[in-house]
Amino acid sequence: MKKIIAIALAALMLFALCACTGAGTKMTMGTGGTAGTYYGYGGVLGQYITNNAGINVTVVSTDGSKANIQGIAAGNYQLGTVQSDVMSYAWDGTRSFESEGKVESFRTVAGLYAEAVQLVTMDPAIKSVADLKGKAVSIGAPGSGVYFNAMDVLTAAGLTEDDIKAQYQSFADSADALKDGKIDAAFIVAGAPTPAITELCTTNSAYLVPIDGAVAEKMMADCPFYTTYTVPAGTYAGQTEDVTTVTVKATLIVSADAAEEDVYNLTAAIFDNIEAITAENAKGAELSIENATEGMTVPFHAGAAKYFAEKNVEVAVQ
Repeated sequence: MKKIIAIALAALMLFALCACTGAGTKMTMGTGGTAGTYYGYGGVLGQYITNNAGINVTVVSTDGSKANIQGIAAGNYQLGTVQSDVMSYAWDGTRSFESEGKVESFRTVAGLYAEAVQLVTMDPAIKSVADLKGKAVSIGAPGSGVYFNAMDVLTAAGLTEDDIKAQYQSFADSADALKDGKIDAAFIVAGAPTPAITELCTTNSAYLVPIDGAVAEKMMADCPFYTTYTVPAGTYAGQTEDVTTVTVKATLIVSADAAEEDVYNLTAAIFDNIEAITAENAKGAELSIENATEGMTVPFHAGAAKYFAEKNVEVAVQ
């Protein structure tokens, strides 16, 4: 009888411990393709949330931003990594979410790192966005985040989709098409250095075309989620100078239904462990309270807002 009582007490203590630490909470995080930054970095963030917030996070590979937002809306995911512009489209019911209408089932946790709009070419005649006129250019899959980024760049430069020979390709297909001479340039939106571009610059005479000056200024005036960004010299082989471009932001979002305490704890698990996260993934170096809270067009979850308020930063909540 004493043994049975001891076992029962041990089980009760374990249950109480789990309840206190939130270990009973489970979340699935939608990321991106297995070869992309979203998946690898999401895995690191998921590890730190699991180990430090008492939330069991399962990281899954997905088709990216739109799929992650839709997955949260369907209840399949509770966390997701997205481009800041795509989440803005969802919140407003525009562009890639025009047919679905507004999606308001998610909230912002934090901005994570810059996703540079990189225009890459091997054609020495292309020195500016204006030089794309009449060229074969990969602008991403129709309706994708890359597609709308490319269209914003072209529009700001006074060009339309009809002014180029548009190709609708993935990063990998764009890189292959450039190497094979089937296209003249490609838009790739990702954290720099981007593996596809690294390979191109290492094995071929590829380089980045600046997106700056009046083009960048018009983009930022028209769309508040764009900011300027410098790809430092030496990021890619043969890159001897800094290259200025524009960027959106990789962002962590969460279900609006998530408990405030859970979201507070997972936010703390990330931003209280920046140094350790950076040691595992270089993108951790871009984690900061300032970067996490600036340029966000979708309201924050109350749990994340509580954490940032403790750091003397107030954010919009809904």
